[in-house]
Amino acid sequence: MTKKTISYKEAVTEIEEILYKIENEELDIDELSSKVKHVSTLIALCKKKLHDTEVEVEKILNDIHTD
Repeated sequence: MTKKTISYKEAVTEIEEILYKIENEELDIDELSSKVKHVSTLIALCKKKLHDTEVEVEKILNDIHTD
């Protein structure tokens, strides 16, 4: 089964939705652990996307300055 690639915006939205549910005690205890693990995975994905974008932008800027 192929995993769908999630965008940065989708990941942030999902994190916000889960945090809202946690803050408003809308998750039962059986869901809490799995949702926290999922948020952790989404945060890691967001950090990687931010890092990759930063590297790409720096490369583009360096290429502009060396021309």
